[in-house]
Amino acid sequence: MFAVLAPAFAQANKISDAIQKRYDSLSSFQTDFQQELTNAASGSVEKRSGKIWFKQSLVRWETHKPEKELLVVGQHVVWNYFEADKVAMKYRTTQVFNSKTMIRFLSGKANLKEDFKIEEQGTDNGLIKLRLIPKEPEPTMVLAYMWVDPKTNMLGKVLIVDFFGNGNQVTLSNLVLDKKADARLFEFTPPSGVQVKDNTKQK
Repeated sequence: MFAVLAPAFAQANKISDAIQKRYDSLSSFQTDFQQELTNAASGSVEKRSGKIWFKQSLVRWETHKPEKELLVVGQHVVWNYFEADKVAMKYRTTQVFNSKTMIRFLSGKANLKEDFKIEEQGTDNGLIKLRLIPKEPEPTMVLAYMWVDPKTNMLGKVLIVDFFGNGNQVTLSNLVLDKKADARLFEFTPPSGVQVKDNTKQK
C-alpha cells in the first residue's frame, strides 16, 4: 500500500514546488471567477461571479453578481466593502494571510509543502488534481482540493471544505498573466456615508 502511495505524494510535492516557483516569479495576473458556496446542511448552493486582480502581495477581488462586494488586500490593510449595505470592514493584512483562506490559495501565499499533506489524484478536464490535508486543521478548513494547469503551473480551481462540510469552490477563467495593473486598483477609500467597522485591533 505504501509503495503505491509514495509515487502519488512524490509527484504532488514536485507539482507543489512548480506552483510555488511560478507564483514567486509572477508579477501580476487578472482573471474572471465563478464561485460556488455549498451549504452541507441544506444542500443549497450560492453562486457568485466577478473578477480578481493580483499584483505580488496585493489583491483586488470584485464580486459583480448576485450582489456587489469588494475585497482589497493592500500592503498593511484589507478592506471588505458591501455596497448595498453601505458597510466597509477593515482588517490588518496579516489577519487574512495568517489563516487558511481562499485568498491565500489564489494569491499563491499558501505554503503547500509546509502546511499540507499533498496527494496527486490524476487529471480532471486537463488539470492536475491535488488533495490537500492540513497538518494543523482549522474550523474554516479541514480539507482542500486544487486543480492546476500543467502548462502554466497556475491554479484553475480551488475547493475548500470546512469543519461542517460546507464547500467554497472558486473556478478561474480568462487568465491573463503579467499584465500591468494600475496601483489604484489596490487602494480603497470608503465613500461618504459608509459605515466603517475597524477590526484591525483584534488578534
